[in-house]
Amino acid sequence: MPSDVRVIAFPGAPNLPVFAALERGYFAEEGVDVALTTTPSSVFQMEKFNEGAFDIAFTAFDNIVAYREGMGAVPLSNASDFRVIMGATQVELSAITAPDIKQAADLRGKTLALDAVGTGFAFVLYAMLEQLGLGAKDYTPVAVGATPERWKSVQEGAHAGTITIEPFTSIAAKAGFNVLRKSTDAFPAYQGGIVATRQSWAVENAEAVRAFIRGYLKGLAWTLTPENRAAAAVLLQAKMPEIKPGVVDAVLASVLSPRSGLTPQAAIRPEGMQRVLDLRSQWGGSGRRLSGFDKYTDLSFYEAARSGT
Repeated sequence: MPSDVRVIAFPGAPNLPVFAALERGYFAEEGVDVALTTTPSSVFQMEKFNEGAFDIAFTAFDNIVAYREGMGAVPLSNASDFRVIMGATQVELSAITAPDIKQAADLRGKTLALDAVGTGFAFVLYAMLEQLGLGAKDYTPVAVGATPERWKSVQEGAHAGTITIEPFTSIAAKAGFNVLRKSTDAFPAYQGGIVATRQSWAVENAEAVRAFIRGYLKGLAWTLTPENRAAAAVLLQAKMPEIKPGVVDAVLASVLSPRSGLTPQAAIRPEGMQRVLDLRSQWGGSGRRLSGFDKYTDLSFYEAARSGT
């Protein structure tokens, strides 16, 4: 009988390997029945993950760090149980602005839509704007929610800008919105997306965790195979109909690049993880210098899944 695994992820093109593993039966081959839910915000995701409503979270590495360190947007009772079990994406984050905001200076006195004002992706935006000459007092960050909600708020004129991932970056650019800066231009490496679980659940369900990882890696391998690009485009558009034919090539180019998207073999990037810690140390407001990403990880399930043990 298949093991049930409940997954919560942010909406976005980086979910393509999960879509592939579901559609092509890779999870089923490994004996896991995976149910995928997308989250409206990082707070919702982390609260439900903490409560045990979900077993696996595709989330930002910084979310795990923040809640483990007691710096999260809300207090969580079981955050010490959170562990990163494999990588997911380098992730390209883009500073998107309304058509009339042509340069960073135009953002002075304006509001920016964010998931939450103290998350890792927010720190990336703050750092990019600092590189473009803006200080923290030049704009006002506002908590709005996940990328679809943020993008909608900028479209409707409620906020002057936001930070996006694919496909929303390409959709925005196609619609005449401005891309002021991308994280891939700002930092040589940034471990944006990871896969996490709760250690207590993983220990009790070790084979299900390993089976999930094996299924995901099959989906990732299929996604990254060049011969499957056309089929991947069809699958992505079927799962995310907001991706129109005119932008799907740009979306895939970003997501399939190891510099801006999916990480080959779902490996973690040590330099990218350290970048996350550095940004939280700089912008997190605690005055603490964070180092040593190993304490947030347990790669034993990943290593066992890859070795076949």
